[in-house]
Amino acid sequence: MPSSNPLSSLFGRSPIGPIQEHMQVANDAAQLLPAFLEAAQDDDWKLAEEIFKRIGEAEEAADKLKRSVRRHLPNSLFLPVPRTDLLELVTIQDHVANTAKDIAGLMLGREMRFPEKLEKHLLEFARACTATCEQALVAIRELDELLEVGFTGREVVRVEGLIKELDKLEGRTDKQSKALRARLFKLERKLYAVDVMFYYKVIELLAGLADSAERVGHRLQILMAK
Repeated sequence: MPSSNPLSSLFGRSPIGPIQEHMQVANDAAQLLPAFLEAAQDDDWKLAEEIFKRIGEAEEAADKLKRSVRRHLPNSLFLPVPRTDLLELVTIQDHVANTAKDIAGLMLGREMRFPEKLEKHLLEFARACTATCEQALVAIRELDELLEVGFTGREVVRVEGLIKELDKLEGRTDKQSKALRARLFKLERKLYAVDVMFYYKVIELLAGLADSAERVGHRLQILMAK
């Protein structure tokens, strides 16, 4: 049955698929972080390096998709949403993959492991951050449906609910980040100052991962409002 999507008839295929695929591989990179952190906490740097390579492969795939979208996204008045908004969405999604690689790269390079007293809380925080990324992907998977219905009707209500849940998950990571920093602060005097600096940096990057995922949802919300 022929597609009723005007983008398909005008340009052969919608640009939405590659944008969704881009978010998928960005999320793939993020979802590897808890396993990486567990390997680091176990001092299993061989496993950590293997996971880092997989994160790097996902980040590289995201970069290729990002460049492809930028080259092939139609520069046309027939796009149902502004081209610049779709490009901004891809840029934000790319931050998810880049941040995941930055976290793993920093920790691998320094063979960092957090103090044992923080281990449980660190892993819980990391899993919450990656759950936020997963929720962003769930929302982006609805982008093609939104396009089909012209960003109106029940689908908009459904996606608004997904974004609301995304905001809720990110809010949880904010609280966990604050609590983890407070626990680290209590241990500072017993730790090497340079190590403490990098512990805070990793916490900051993890929080940034969740923040980027939330921004994906906010950008989707902007698309629906236009």
